[in-house]
Amino acid sequence: MELDRIENILEKYFQGETTIAEEKELKEYFSSPNVAQHLEQYQPIFGYFSQVKQQKSMQEIPLQTKKRNVAWLSIAASAVVLLGVGTYFFVSEKNAAPAVAQSELGTYDDPEEALAATQKALALLSNNVNVGIESVQYINEYEQSKNKIFKQ
Repeated sequence: MELDRIENILEKYFQGETTIAEEKELKEYFSSPNVAQHLEQYQPIFGYFSQVKQQKSMQEIPLQTKKRNVAWLSIAASAVVLLGVGTYFFVSEKNAAPAVAQSELGTYDDPEEALAATQKALALLSNNVNVGIESVQYINEYEQSKNKIFKQ
């Protein structure tokens, strides 16, 4: 009966279903000299666990962490920022001359000319809005087809 119980617990052990008390019972059984011959192959497994439990590591673990050289990192970051600022000012100086012409945009002396420009801008806006509405219509068509197929 004892042997059947050990075999059942061993089967549960390999399936990962044992309790701590059952595992303790297995360890005690396999550490005793009365192990059944057909179960002797499992004896090194449980003997290893008890042997390793008693061992203590004497290896020293270094507690110092590697220090990163923050000075080089900050110098590199400063160089990138300076390069970006310099590029911005260089590009903005190149575009300074057309900026004068751009600042006059939107002001008209002739009301008819202003009306024509406004109508042109509104037509462009209307075309873009219509493109968006067409996209929404496609989505509505897709939604209707999907509802017909899947009938919610």
